[in-house]
Amino acid sequence: MSRTVTVGLDGSPQSLAAARWAAREAWSRRLPLRLVCALDWHSFTYAPLTGTDTVTRWARRMPHEAEARLRRDHPDLRIINEQVTREPVTSLLTAAEDAELLVLGSRGLSRVTGFLVGSVALSVMARAELPLVLVRADEAAEKERRRDSAAMASRTAACRDVVLGLDLRRPADPVIEFAFDAAARRKAALRVLNGWSRPFPYGYTAPFDAEPAVQNASELRDVLRPWREKFPDVEVRERSVIGSAAGHLVDASADAALVVVGRFTHGPWPGPRIGPVTHAVLHHSAAPVAVIAHD
Repeated sequence: MSRTVTVGLDGSPQSLAAARWAAREAWSRRLPLRLVCALDWHSFTYAPLTGTDTVTRWARRMPHEAEARLRRDHPDLRIINEQVTREPVTSLLTAAEDAELLVLGSRGLSRVTGFLVGSVALSVMARAELPLVLVRADEAAEKERRRDSAAMASRTAACRDVVLGLDLRRPADPVIEFAFDAAARRKAALRVLNGWSRPFPYGYTAPFDAEPAVQNASELRDVLRPWREKFPDVEVRERSVIGSAAGHLVDASADAALVVVGRFTHGPWPGPRIGPVTHAVLHHSAAPVAVIAHD
């Protein structure tokens, strides 16, 4: 099978929003869209509650209704509709083996509570090695567009910024490349946020010394320099902040088209790991979140 943009579909508003987002992404990448619906997903809370037969019929009908809606918006997009009977985590991970990008829905409750990341999404994210995007239930194409007058003055199009959380201790090329590519596809600016801590003996209560801040900003420019050269049309705005970047990334997500963060596939502890910054962004971001696995 050719590479696809794959989305998990369970009939919930968040998964339908994820399917719409995935369709736009597949169109921009000139790739087929693959809808994967596992018929035994426990999350079929939106199905009719009138008996097992009715639920089963609804589960089989729902993906085709979703496909029809997507075809109305993207008539030239190739859509592959796949229904499977295995449990959802295994189904999605198997589908992801042939995917360029995996998209899942994640219920957003409010600006304060943000995402409610379900067990399926977390389990898939912890094991998937391809880029994974979580999309809120209220995500719409219009939300990617900038609404301020500055959009007209910018040399980029009126799409909201892509935001990248970058760890200079282990800057990962797959994370940086995904963010630059996402900005280039949208003709959007790229905002890069890096959190850093004052080295000993400065500490948080010591008088401020500009030297570490200047050094950190210089390192950030050095890391981004080859990517600016590779993507010359992307407008880049970098910023270093003292402490964790999590809160700053969440704040930046309020007017972002996409937030990009990384996830280590191997760390000092056994098993998969989602770091504290990525975890905070997942649960509180107002924008879709792309999680990029890397060594």
